[in-house]
Order: sequence, then C-alpha cells, then structure tokens
Amino acid sequence: MRALICDEYTGIDNLRFGELPDPTPKPGSALIEVEAAAVGFADSLVVAGLYQMRPDLPFAPGSEAAGTVLATGGIDGIAPGDRVCGFVGFGGLAERALMPANAIVRLPESISFDTGAAIPVSYGTSYHALVDRARLEAGEDLLVLGASGGVGLAAVQIGKALGANVIAAVSSAAKAEAVRDAGADHVIRYDEVPLRDGIAEVTNGAGVDVVYDPVGGESTEHALRSTKWNGRLLVVGFAAGQIPSIPINLTLVKGNAIIGVFWGRHYMEQPDENERNFRQIMTWVEDGTLSPLIQKVFPLEDGAEAIRWVAERKAIGRVVVKP
Repeated sequence: MRALICDEYTGIDNLRFGELPDPTPKPGSALIEVEAAAVGFADSLVVAGLYQMRPDLPFAPGSEAAGTVLATGGIDGIAPGDRVCGFVGFGGLAERALMPANAIVRLPESISFDTGAAIPVSYGTSYHALVDRARLEAGEDLLVLGASGGVGLAAVQIGKALGANVIAAVSSAAKAEAVRDAGADHVIRYDEVPLRDGIAEVTNGAGVDVVYDPVGGESTEHALRSTKWNGRLLVVGFAAGQIPSIPINLTLVKGNAIIGVFWGRHYMEQPDENERNFRQIMTWVEDGTLSPLIQKVFPLEDGAEAIRWVAERKAIGRVVVKP
C-alpha cells in the first residue's frame, strides 16, 4: 500500500513516500480503507522520537483517520462497508490502517470523511476535558489558550454549546477571525497585550473559572494566576515546547485545581463513557452545533509537508491528508 514512511526517528525531513505492507486485522481491531487522515502537532513529535509512543520502524505516522471498514478481527456491531472514524495511534497516513475497537466511531452518511477525520482527537479531547474533567457549567468563564488550533477551536465550540462565556487567546488577526467565527465571546491577542492584562480586561478583573491549556510554557502560570476562587486549569498539552514548573502554593491560596487531560488513556480505561461522549459530539456535528474547520487538504505524497505545516504553527483548525 502507498504510505508516508518514517524509517528513522530523525524528524520530518527524512520522511519518504513509498510502499508498506498492508496491515492485517488483529482481534479487537478493524482494517479500514483510509479516505482521509488528520494531522496533529503530536505527529511531528512521533517522527522525531520525542513522543511517549515509539512505533516499531518503519511505520506510517498519522493518529486519526476516517474511512470504510474492509475487515475486522471480530468486533461486535462493526462490519465491512461501515463508514467510521477514530484514533489509530499511528498508520493513518497510508491507504489502509488498523483501528482499535474501543476507538471506532460510526460516521453518519451526512458527515464527510474529511470532517470525520478531523473529529476524533480534537473533539474527543476537548469534550472529555470540559465535560468529564472540568465539569464546565453554563455561565462560567472559559479561557482557551492556543484557541485557533485543532483542539483549541473544538474547545471554543464545545464551550459555547455548553453555555459558557468563551474567551479565546490567539496570536494573529487571522486566528482572531477564526475563533470569532467559531463562537468566541471575547478574543485576547497575546501578540499585542500580555495575557494576564487581556484576561483582566475582558473579565473586569474577576478572572476565569476554567482554563483550557494545550500550550504550556509561560502562559500556563499566567493563566493559573488569573483563575477565580475554585478555578480549574486543564493540562491538555505543551505545544509551546516547554513543560512549565508551577509554584504549587498557587493552588492553595486560590483554592483552584490543576487537572490532567489524557483522552488517549480515557478511551481505553472508560470506553463506555467515551462512547457516550461521541454520541453527543456526532449529534452536535450533524445539527451544526459543532463544525470542524479544515484549513488545508494535502495529497498523501505531500504528507510530510502537511506535518510541517502543523509543526510550524501555520494551521488554523485542522489539516487533512487524502490518500
């Protein structure tokens, strides 16, 4: 099968387009014909050997995909011909990929494969973060850092669907326009104003109830210091490249909480809850409450450029690769 191939953990520059053997369905997995695969920031880390998961070489990167089931290793309720999307871990940037049973989501006919590929990680992570972990309530103030990225825009849209007052932090005019289109009530341009000053201005000095943080770096402490009493900071990722060191006394004096979010573990440990989450997500996508933004579509032979586009933080919303 045609695939984007990582032969060594040396990063994007040494990825190549070529042939890999077709995967074979294993018990508890499905073989899918990939119609579209989404690229995330983690893909650049995986091919550089900087991610917690290191697949055996050679392999195809790409952690989420949508397509048609070709065969299964014995999965109840899933059969050849079914339209699905889901998390594959790696292997998505290829013509065929294996998808584990507990990560498979049925894709309604009304939702395109491109949109389906853009849903699993970004919307699965953001829904789990805001609903299961933060218990976000209607009327609360939600600050989304890195709000124009894939998970960030999903958090903005889900926050609005839950009735929150959404404050989106971005670094350019184009990104500000994207988050406003996604429903953000307020936008902070932290390329123009310090983050804490921006938060104070839009909340009249009150601060925020929940921080959704896929960025890390110095922004994390600034955001934590800007939470209200009983505030919650969601640790989603470290796109800035720096894992912050937080003065732990801040959680005492402000009565707030730092909450880890790991959707990749959640769907394995709590598959029933994850299935329930995706029923709601798909309902919202079908009725237009949620609308994944796909910025660019690349052919499979240009998959390395798709990963580079995201790694260089050019992406607004999602980037999709089509075999």
